[in-house]
Amino acid sequence: MKRPDRWFPHPWLTVTLVVGWLLLMNSLSFGNLLMGLVLGVIIPWLTHVFWPASRYRLRVGKLVLFVARVVTDIVLANLQVARLILGPRRDLRPAFVNYPLTLESDFSISVLASTISLTPGTVSADISADRKWLLIHGLDVGDEVALIEQIRLRYEEPIREIFECSTP
Repeated sequence: MKRPDRWFPHPWLTVTLVVGWLLLMNSLSFGNLLMGLVLGVIIPWLTHVFWPASRYRLRVGKLVLFVARVVTDIVLANLQVARLILGPRRDLRPAFVNYPLTLESDFSISVLASTISLTPGTVSADISADRKWLLIHGLDVGDEVALIEQIRLRYEEPIREIFECSTP
């Protein structure tokens, strides 16, 4: 069995496990902190052999900005969908749009598809077998080209900057 290079083979997982444990226990006592640290060290150390070698260099600052953008878009899209449904205008223009993917990794494509589906008014419906096209359904699509360009600029490019691996 291959041993990890260090005590913290996945430091972000360690931090997440400790914080998650403290939130679950709803107490910041010494015992809970110690147990969280033990779990945060042991679980990543025992499971490191199951993790693929990381080719990603996560850019945390850009990730925070991307999450803020997505949360803002979700709130604004909720308001737009509510206005469409509750407002007097009833001439919705639902449409399926084929979105050309330029992302390469399955993880990045999955993040993009999830982000699109999280935003009210759009849902990722299908992905082509060759991973080159994403079928998106929009509740009110006025201009397909504008929708494609908006997704590319607001979501796909930042996802590429955050998650796509650099050539070794």
